[in-house]
Amino acid sequence: LKDQFDNLDKHTQWGIDFLEKYAKFVKERIEIEQNYAKQLRNLVKKYCPKRSPKDEEPRFTSCIAFFNILNELNDYAGQREVVAEEMGHRVYGELMRYSHDLKTERKMHLQEGRKAQQYLDMCWKQMDNSKKKFERECREAEKAQQSYERLDNDTNATKADVEKAKQQLNLRTHMADENKNEYAAQLQNFNGEQHKHYYIVIPQIYKQLQEMDERRTIKLSECYKGFADSERKVIPIISKCLEGMILAAKSVDEHRDSQLVIDCFKSGFEPPGDFPFEDYSQNIYRTISDGTISTPKQEGMRIDSKTTVGKAKGKLWLFGKKPKGPALEDFSHLPPEQRRKKLQQRIDELNRELQKETDQKDALIKMKDVYEKNPQMGDPSSLQPKLTETMSNMDRLRMEIHKNEAWLSEVEGKVAARSDRRHSSDINHLVTQGRESPEGSYTDDANQEVRSPPQQHAHPNEFDDEFEDDDPLPAIGHCKAIYPFDGHNEGTLAMKEGEILYIIEEDKGDGWTRARRHNGEEGYVPTSYIDVTLEKNSKGA
Repeated sequence: LKDQFDNLDKHTQWGIDFLEKYAKFVKERIEIEQNYAKQLRNLVKKYCPKRSPKDEEPRFTSCIAFFNILNELNDYAGQREVVAEEMGHRVYGELMRYSHDLKTERKMHLQEGRKAQQYLDMCWKQMDNSKKKFERECREAEKAQQSYERLDNDTNATKADVEKAKQQLNLRTHMADENKNEYAAQLQNFNGEQHKHYYIVIPQIYKQLQEMDERRTIKLSECYKGFADSERKVIPIISKCLEGMILAAKSVDEHRDSQLVIDCFKSGFEPPGDFPFEDYSQNIYRTISDGTISTPKQEGMRIDSKTTVGKAKGKLWLFGKKPKGPALEDFSHLPPEQRRKKLQQRIDELNRELQKETDQKDALIKMKDVYEKNPQMGDPSSLQPKLTETMSNMDRLRMEIHKNEAWLSEVEGKVAARSDRRHSSDINHLVTQGRESPEGSYTDDANQEVRSPPQQHAHPNEFDDEFEDDDPLPAIGHCKAIYPFDGHNEGTLAMKEGEILYIIEEDKGDGWTRARRHNGEEGYVPTSYIDVTLEKNSKGA
């Protein structure tokens, strides 16, 4: 390739162009990754729930799973950003730096080659000029010799002319000899430089160009590998994100969601009773004869249709559209169960606030004692206004708690009274149908409710005697307590977390399950607090 300098120039330039072309490809890939990550984050932000009050937080497993998937998708977008960053630093940035160094190195080698070629051309010109001068002097010497010989043979020529021609011949011959020596020296120098050029200088330059091109090829190979490694490094984390999405999908529990809907919307009311028959034929006058059977008028059976419809509507709203009205402080505008929940929730919040104020009061008292013992640390009287304000807040909170507890007790008292009446009238269906829901039941007052365990009997003395004579109910399964339960109310069974109990009666839809300890103690426990396992053929048992 000694004579292919121009082609090698083109090839090295093509190599640099290809390197920059690949760098441009990587840059566009980085932009795609960045835009993809940005769009994913915007998508997550669009569908992620904004901060809302605690009551409005998603509780359904399907919603929680979706929000977990959004979080995993956000992490996935972060990994796409990591890929873009890694490619930008390890591949694109390295390619651009190497391309700049490659151009500088190539320019230097090509300049060295051009200088070597220019020096060889200069040597050739010097040799060619000495050759032409030697050729010219030889022709002049030949002309001088021919002129001398012509005058020497001419008898008419004078001796002075012959002598002058001889001197001219000697001069031309001497100059021709000098140019000959000069030409020989230049020729020898050119041949040496030419040998050096093609066997030493140019091969060395070509070798450097070859090494440069091979390094470029190796660099491309490393960048190809780095391009793939940037993606491969995040695969484990991306796999975890996808596994998180799968776990979120598996966490969806349709039964739990249905139970949440029931707990959220159940009102504690009972369905309305049957509509009475309204006989409008009482006003029809008939001719009474022996063969005619007449229905006597019964004033007691006459019912005002407006009153009946009005009463019916008063019950039916619970199962239709809820009447609109202003929100009252005691939540009496709500159905019983919802009212009980709201009151209990407010009491819990007030108790938390009271605890905060109590802690603040204790801290102020301690600080006041420290100031009294060490006056240089502060004035004790400066804490009195804050302490007074804290005490006032505590009194206010206690009054609020007392007021809400009174409303709650009123609800529970009225519902308990009605529950006793219903149990006494339906003693035969005490266990299977007469249990009240622990979440609340219907009362005559549509604004009252209760949260109590199933009532075991209306007449304790009579029923206890009957119950003691019967054999104990057989166990149909067992359960494990997921949460502890105090069981302060009558008819309930206290349990500790992890305790194993026998199931003697399933949940009838009211949220309570009847259980028995190993020592024979029985009672009702919340179904949501236990993990139930029923034996096979339990219904037959």
